[in-house]
Amino acid sequence: MNKLIAGTALGLIALASTASAGSHAVSACLITKTDTNPFFVKMREGAEAKAAELGMELNSYAGKIDGDHETQVAAIETCIASGAKGILLTPSDTSSIVPAVQQARDAGLLVIALDTPLDPIDAADMTFATDNFLAGELIGQWAAAALGDDAANAKIGMLDLAVSQPTVGVLRDQGFLQGFGIDLGDPNKWGDEDDARIVGNDVTAGNEEGGRKAMENLLAKDQGINVVYTINEPAAAGAYEALKDIGRENDVLIVSVDGGCPGVQNIEDGVIGATSQQYPLLMASKGIEAIAAFAKDGTKPQASEGKDFFDTGVALVTDKPVDGVESISVAEGKKLCWG
Repeated sequence: MNKLIAGTALGLIALASTASAGSHAVSACLITKTDTNPFFVKMREGAEAKAAELGMELNSYAGKIDGDHETQVAAIETCIASGAKGILLTPSDTSSIVPAVQQARDAGLLVIALDTPLDPIDAADMTFATDNFLAGELIGQWAAAALGDDAANAKIGMLDLAVSQPTVGVLRDQGFLQGFGIDLGDPNKWGDEDDARIVGNDVTAGNEEGGRKAMENLLAKDQGINVVYTINEPAAAGAYEALKDIGRENDVLIVSVDGGCPGVQNIEDGVIGATSQQYPLLMASKGIEAIAAFAKDGTKPQASEGKDFFDTGVALVTDKPVDGVESISVAEGKKLCWG
């Protein structure tokens, strides 16, 4: 692995380097938010497998925690200096990282955002991602249908990602609210809605500890919360533990996004009611293929028809299907899950 530039890359976590087939192999970089979330672990596996198949060199980096913007900027600088042909990036701060991304593109690198669109989305050459708004919308529609008439009197806790409001968090949050039947304020941010059913928003950093703390904070506002939206399944697991502490684990509906194997198992175990499953291995493998094509003849990837990104698909997973919302079973979700 290339040595990190002293100072500039201080604190950078270099996760892995897949050896190239030869000294002139095409080099690519993968920069994820963390190295612990199973979603990003699977993303790295997908990128490594495809790079090995194509005879490419892959260097992978990650922040220490979700939101570690400085480390991601340092990784981009390292990738530029190393002569990489492209970067796959899941940005922690979707707007602040844009100047670093532009620096990479100006240096001739192809930059593809994975999972989380940049702000603006066209700051990257392309985005390979789940339709995150649709992912949120599906769990919102399911939750409203599952509650039936009681949805009109729901008390909703919103467990978001980070105070910087990265696009992935905004899209899932706003999709859930629209799916549930709540009028949005500014769809480009969360927290400005005036529907009395929303108890409040708190942030989780996308991990179990953060989910637990955020749930505790919202329960301090209103212990009657009966619907919980969570940014991802680790946050959902933490929320469940907080509810369990006060004996409410069986009468609160928790929904989430990810579709990792632990999350799908949590549906079977009754922790989560439904989740929207996404496919990180596909995102990463398609991204590596795109960098290989770009290195060969300058070809850039194209967006899916009618969208401004390449859609890698989403499916609602639940064992309690509702009318009007297409879903797959837990058994089917287990065949497609990751982590």
